[in-house]
Amino acid sequence: MPTRADAAPESQDAEPRWPAFVAILAVGGLYAALPEVLTIGPRWLFPSVVVALLIPNIVSHHTGSHRLNTLVGFTVNGVLTAQLIITLVLLVIALPTRRVTPVALLHSAASLWATNILVFALWYWRLDAGGPHQRDQRAAHSEGAFLFPQMIMSEAELRQTGQRRWSPNFVDYLFLAFTTNTALSPADTPVLARWAKALMMMQSLLSLLIIVLLAARAINIL
Repeated sequence: MPTRADAAPESQDAEPRWPAFVAILAVGGLYAALPEVLTIGPRWLFPSVVVALLIPNIVSHHTGSHRLNTLVGFTVNGVLTAQLIITLVLLVIALPTRRVTPVALLHSAASLWATNILVFALWYWRLDAGGPHQRDQRAAHSEGAFLFPQMIMSEAELRQTGQRRWSPNFVDYLFLAFTTNTALSPADTPVLARWAKALMMMQSLLSLLIIVLLAARAINIL
């Protein structure tokens, strides 16, 4: 009996990239809303760097320079991750000095919590099954670092639900990152690859630190 991987290739709609671009811009906006004590340099510097990196990312995608697009994408993700960790360290340092007001501390913790979701969703989206370009080359998503529910559905079930050519896009990875941030574990998607397990442990650790340490501290001093 043929499996999904053996099925004849069909035309696959290209995975939309704009949700990832919106997520990147949202990270820049969340950073710009942080108190000055939690930022490095002028407030506009980091969002400007993000926008500057997005330009070659968009151009390389539309010109078909997939290798350059992947390289720039990893650079963007690396910059966002570094910013998240640095800001979290600055926030922890600022706690005992009380240089941040309780209300600002709560807002900052919420901003970092949301940033944590977006940053790791971008990593999962960029790395799973070779990234979005490689996923576009396949007729169906039958392998990867995450076992999505659609990957274990039969051909008949996929046809009945209108998902015969289903392939994950950014929203699927955003949901995965959101459930990891809230439940500190994946909800309906088992993790298969070691690199994915390492990233999810890192995301859960950062989420736990933000929720338990920072938010609880802010509530105690209100």
